[in-house]
Amino acid sequence: MASRIEIIHRKDGIDAAGLALLRRMKADLNLGARQVRVADIYTIDRELSPEELERCRRELFTDPITQESAVNASVSLDFDWAVEVGFLPGVTDNAGRTAREAVGDLLGLAFADGQAVYFSRRYLIRGDFTREDIARVAALISNPLIHRVRIASLDEAKAEGLAFEPAKVTLEPNFRVDEVELELSDEALSRLGGQGILDRVEADGREVRRGPLALDLPSLYAIRDYFRKLRRKPTDVELESLAQTWSEHCKHTIFACQLDEIDSLYKSTIKRATNEIRRRMGANDYCVSVFEDNSGIISFVPGFNVCYKVETHNSPSALDPYGGALTGIVGVNRDPLGTGLGARLITNMYGFCFGNPFWNKPLPTRKPDGGEPILHPKIIFEGVRLGVEHGGNKSGIPTSWGFLTFDDRYMGKPLVFVGTLGLMPTEIHGRPSHEKRALAGDKIVMAGGRVGADGIHGATFSSESLHAGSPSGAVQIGDPITQKKLGDAQHEALALGLYRSITDNGAGGLSCSVGEMAKESGGCFVELNRVPIKYAGLAPNEIWISESQERMTYAVPPENVAAFLDLYRRRGVEATVIGEFTDSGRCVVEFGGASVMDVELDFLHDGLPRKELTSNWTRPERPEPAFPERSDFTEDLTELLSQLNLCGKEYVVRQYDHEVQAGSVVKPLIGVDGDVHSDASVTRPLLDRFEGVALSSALFPSYGDIDPYSMAACAVDTAIRNQVAVGADPKRVALLDNFCWCSSDEPGRLGELKRAAAACYDMAVAHDAPYISGKDSMFNDFKGFDECGNPLKISVPPTILISSVGFVPDIRRVVTLDAKQAGDHVYLLGETKNELGGGEYFRMLGERADGRPWIGNRVPEADPARTRPLYAALADAIQKGLCASACSVHMGGLAYALARTAMAGGLGLDLTRADAYTETGLSHGAWLFSESQGRFVVTAAPERAARFEEALSGQPLVSLGTVTEDARLRIRDESGQAFVDAGLSDLKHAYKKTLDW
Repeated sequence: MASRIEIIHRKDGIDAAGLALLRRMKADLNLGARQVRVADIYTIDRELSPEELERCRRELFTDPITQESAVNASVSLDFDWAVEVGFLPGVTDNAGRTAREAVGDLLGLAFADGQAVYFSRRYLIRGDFTREDIARVAALISNPLIHRVRIASLDEAKAEGLAFEPAKVTLEPNFRVDEVELELSDEALSRLGGQGILDRVEADGREVRRGPLALDLPSLYAIRDYFRKLRRKPTDVELESLAQTWSEHCKHTIFACQLDEIDSLYKSTIKRATNEIRRRMGANDYCVSVFEDNSGIISFVPGFNVCYKVETHNSPSALDPYGGALTGIVGVNRDPLGTGLGARLITNMYGFCFGNPFWNKPLPTRKPDGGEPILHPKIIFEGVRLGVEHGGNKSGIPTSWGFLTFDDRYMGKPLVFVGTLGLMPTEIHGRPSHEKRALAGDKIVMAGGRVGADGIHGATFSSESLHAGSPSGAVQIGDPITQKKLGDAQHEALALGLYRSITDNGAGGLSCSVGEMAKESGGCFVELNRVPIKYAGLAPNEIWISESQERMTYAVPPENVAAFLDLYRRRGVEATVIGEFTDSGRCVVEFGGASVMDVELDFLHDGLPRKELTSNWTRPERPEPAFPERSDFTEDLTELLSQLNLCGKEYVVRQYDHEVQAGSVVKPLIGVDGDVHSDASVTRPLLDRFEGVALSSALFPSYGDIDPYSMAACAVDTAIRNQVAVGADPKRVALLDNFCWCSSDEPGRLGELKRAAAACYDMAVAHDAPYISGKDSMFNDFKGFDECGNPLKISVPPTILISSVGFVPDIRRVVTLDAKQAGDHVYLLGETKNELGGGEYFRMLGERADGRPWIGNRVPEADPARTRPLYAALADAIQKGLCASACSVHMGGLAYALARTAMAGGLGLDLTRADAYTETGLSHGAWLFSESQGRFVVTAAPERAARFEEALSGQPLVSLGTVTEDARLRIRDESGQAFVDAGLSDLKHAYKKTLDW
């Protein structure tokens, strides 16, 4: 019989969760509650004595100072309505899983398979509300894809009780392996590729299919031809495995296709740029392993390398923002863990692209009758933020860098970027740590979490647009605690030399990890029935392709197996031998002694037909916004600081721990009040050395509305410039590319992609900045219906994120963007042109006028031939200690950079416009808000000003004025008339108010 323990904050204490819902009810639903209290409930599905339950309540679950609790009783009936939210059966319950382990440790007992602890949360609401009101509240705090909800009035709760029954998974044993018919018409084959294998036909004739394979007709023809030669049909395990391996998510079929005259965009731009740069660098090549492993590896200091990977988790985050983002961050953590022989995780980054969180119009729906509306952008915002917070904070990994971007076109699918930096010794046990290879005879060991039905079809689902049939099973929830233990055990195993190769279980699960590692040895043999599962009833194909989280796959020499398994057991991590690597040239999988998969590795990995696509692109011409003629732009600057893309995101940054591990040097928030965003972060991976690693990134999706080439070029230039602004060496900056495109089989979108990729090549080669890793996500579209039931398609703006990882020679020489002291000289470096197209000022003008962003035509253009010498000169000046502060000029233009410099330092700036390197005829407004590339605002102490100017001799530099004590930002024209005169308190208020939730 299940028992439950209920815990609630004392009335005289602070109930943070209750206060948060109280605020959200008012802000998002306009419902004013008198009180909200939150009770946490743990339902223990194991027979325990009253004494054992009481001990758990008292010693494990309750803080006697701040909380009160009860066993099998409600602590409080002081409410009008109760909303209880728990997980659906089979959804990962991290709090319940941790509680299960804690109860077992406390009482010295074991839980049998099928016995568990289940967590739920009850919201006790006081107020005069209808059931419909409370249903809206429930929708705010739950997601029907993963949660079950119960609403009860006080009278109902007294009469019926409130307890959930345990959320057990009850599946019938399923050893079914189907043969799949491919001798079908093209129409039937297309339905198979798009909707998946037919599972059954209901009594009413309705077909129930298993979920998308994301295979087009040429791919299905190739599979059919292969099995024709074998004179048999493929099993469902084989077809699902091929679909996962050949998915756009895994094979990057768009980037690898024949596009017009180009033989693979990836090879001809990204990879080609890196190869050319490495040849030029020669003996100074700091790339160690690029495009070959789970993350890119570069040299750091003698004896150590660093590796870096940035991923996306867009589609899952659209369905379950919390689970999708949490899985994204713990998933990208496993990339460095599985790079080479494994890295220690140093720091995380994030980047979120959302729709307008203040959206107040009807939401698009998945059904034409108005059913299944997409999630509100604010719900996505909150869920994604929380998921990344839990993934990083609970794993003990600092989150040192991040950004948010807003555009209504991200409503259908948000973009969720997550990245992790790892540190690894250059050698381990006398061999390079970046080299690994499974050998025939090595045992295949899966370690970490168990396999469930969560995450099935994740790789194929994320390779297509979201639609009404997108499967909820594609969403999984990561468990950072289990993964932390897994990572710690792995570091010990590495130190003992217990394994020979490793990779993570991500997209495609075992199908991907074992299949990839099998290429190292030349084959594999797997016994699926030996794979640990969360609950009985999983079919063989589900076990093989499930993307359940927290799993790594190892190649362990036979003589090390016993020691490996014993180490992981002692560390509380489940590890199981599930097969053996071979040299058969085949991927062979059995279940219960019967063959369910037997496919040649060459076909599995290289049998995919190559796409042949065409593109076109014509530069759009839009009306040029009428630029305001006015003598004072103070109000414009103040309003600009409150725009969603420029305002302070302190609310988000404060949720993330960037100090854990003690390596943080330049923080994500800087300044005297610690509330202004930095241009980059700097981390000290080795606490006994003074070298550091800088992380930054840039993306400009609105520039792509004018020219995708400029969008990509400016992203590269800014990602490098931001590195220079904190003191990184521009000669040792490496790049990562993340392309997030839409409708990527349409010629127009492919034309945009082609231009963006060309810019990536040109800019990297010009800056000698190699790409070391990357990822693309090609079909970020939502297909549904508007409020009138009309078909609707929402596509993200083509977006490229460029991330940069840089080497900081001496962390004692880093600078930040905040003005340091009164009397310091203020300089503008770089050239200013009439380049406001796609910028934030035009966006603001449009929203002010007609509610729609204005675009314009004069998009910023990067000029590396001019800017590279400037970056080198400034970097040298920073290393010589000549700069007090440096600020990269990018979105929002010069005015935004000056405001950040002043706000961060808490000091005023008294400036006069100087036009030595300014386009002729530029108005004050254009001078202030142009987003021209290659510029910095730099301050220098008076005693160093002459030396600084000498160090920048020959570069575009003008003196603007000085730092002052009076906490005002003043900018005058040549006659002395101020066209900006703003108090810092007003600027700071505008900067912080928008997302001050």
